[in-house]
Amino acid sequence: MPPRRQRPKESPALIAFGGQMRRMREAKGITQQSIADHTNISKAQVSRIENGTRRATRSFVEQVDRLIGADGALIKLWEDLNRNGHPVPVWFDWPKIETDAAMLVSWEPMLIAGLVQTPAYASALLRGNEEAVAARLSRQEILTRSEGRNPPELVLLVDEQALRRPVGTSETMREQLDHLLDLSMLPNVTVQVVLESGEHDGNMGAFTIATMDDRSEVAYIETAIHAITTDDPTDLSVLARTLNALRSRTLTEEMSRELIRKVVQERWT
Repeated sequence: MPPRRQRPKESPALIAFGGQMRRMREAKGITQQSIADHTNISKAQVSRIENGTRRATRSFVEQVDRLIGADGALIKLWEDLNRNGHPVPVWFDWPKIETDAAMLVSWEPMLIAGLVQTPAYASALLRGNEEAVAARLSRQEILTRSEGRNPPELVLLVDEQALRRPVGTSETMREQLDHLLDLSMLPNVTVQVVLESGEHDGNMGAFTIATMDDRSEVAYIETAIHAITTDDPTDLSVLARTLNALRSRTLTEEMSRELIRKVVQERWT
């Protein structure tokens, strides 16, 4: 019988809220002790809220919002955190989650995922916005980092259509697919192509699931309006079913490499 999975001791959503509160407090030069004095709780409790190990009450957040002159911004974050009884905040600190993750499973229909894009491919998609391209490329450093902590395991499910859909020039596409092949040889990166035939739940949109060291999960879901980051168990269950549907259509790692090489030769050379 497999061991029972323990409930995570910390909620990534609470950690994100606490981090936002800390940054807003520090920007105003206000100490944790000052927060404690004005809200009649201990400094240790303030610290736990900022570390994400204690959930803040609305009355506490309202007092802090007034003290740091946030003009309701902190209250709005708290309301997002507690919407419908469970957090689905659009301000969730995904870059921090992505950096701290032990494993990332990514699905991107129609395009190559940002975490493995080349500069030319990213620039074509972002219409030459150099700042946006630099920000996207900087995220990729986690895949090959050697100091501080091990790089995350990345499982990249690539839409077969993305191999053939033109982005930029033929040279851009050839370089991008060659880069994908190189990354697939890293010990912490798995690249598998999802065959394009048929309908499946993955057609609904892109998402990435981050698994943290404590085995908790956070998902980043892209929509036409904005991205949503959530650790709602219901959302995660839907994505788990979608992953099962996608994996039933994936090629093995070696077969995926063979298909990518074939597309490079037949379509982009």
